[in-house]
Amino acid sequence: MQRLSDLVSHAGLALYAEVALVLFLLAFLVIVWRVFAARRSEMEELARKPLEDAVTSPNPGARP
Repeated sequence: MQRLSDLVSHAGLALYAEVALVLFLLAFLVIVWRVFAARRSEMEELARKPLEDAVTSPNPGARP
């Protein structure tokens, strides 16, 4: 009788782990590039967003 670890090791699933690693690495690099490539004015505008007093309604036609 074979052990479970033998069955899993011969299932050929290593490719999925390698593909997932490459995809996550690419996603990480894109996020890092996006953060460092952003203009300073855009970052400052996004940083001020939560502090703005203007309240926008999700439904402009609705009554309060």
